[in-house]
Amino acid sequence: MAQLNQLDLTNLSQQELQNLRHIIDNHKTMAAKLNDYASMCQDNQIKQMFTQAATSAQTTVEQLTNKL
Repeated sequence: MAQLNQLDLTNLSQQELQNLRHIIDNHKTMAAKLNDYASMCQDNQIKQMFTQAATSAQTTVEQLTNKL
């Protein structure tokens, strides 16, 4: 997602916008599931791994949403 700042998302077609919304929704779902998995973990390293992945997915959601 490092190159996201260089993307011009202002002239997307309706299909592209719909696809982007699906990607955002999928990342939201992924973040929620990863947070749930983290809450169930007893091993701190695995819990941290799930938490970091959830944070990354949520960051992607926020970055893409802010570009729309």
